Amino acid sequence: MGELIGYMRVSKADGSQVLDLQKDALLHAGVGDQMIYEDFASGKKDDRSGLDACVKALRPGDTLVVWKLDRLGRDLRHLVTTVDDLSKRGVGFRVLSGQMPIDTSSAQGKLMFGIFASLAEFERELIRERTIAGLASARARGRVGGRKATMTSAKIRLAQASMGKPETVVADLCKELGISRQTLYRHVGPDGVLREDGKKALGVL
Repeated sequence: MGELIGYMRVSKADGSQVLDLQKDALLHAGVGDQMIYEDFASGKKDDRSGLDACVKALRPGDTLVVWKLDRLGRDLRHLVTTVDDLSKRGVGFRVLSGQMPIDTSSAQGKLMFGIFASLAEFERELIRERTIAGLASARARGRVGGRKATMTSAKIRLAQASMGKPETVVADLCKELGISRQTLYRHVGPDGVLREDGKKALGVL
């Protein structure tokens, strides 16, 4: 049986009281005091070093526990992607309170997890379709030839969605994006994970 690992986040607007509520709820749910990761958001920059460390610590069979769903995601896209990644890694997920309590050990929780995975796939396909349509439109306007364009955010997202899929042919993907294989691999790994250049281009710390 895996570990219960907790994550909590508080902002200036929340105040320390919310942090106490989160910690009490996590401890009551069985999360060990040493297994709780936390972040303190301030101003416009929402630093998530605690979440990054938490996600790295999770192993297959573990369960990530949060107080409310809004503690985990920066926005809906980030939330969907994070939950989908957990599911693929064999990590469980529990939301203790709020309008949408989730526990993947239950049938309802597994259903919710499946919905998140479907939403993530839907988002990836939308990005892929929009990028391909944008590239086709640019070619139709004569924006072809000359120096190869650098990787844009849209191209990186398309590469992320495509890489790692068994049906993806890297040579065809590079041709579609108008980049070299070397440029592709500087930004995105074979499994679709962002590399250093890709993180910099997207502003991901």
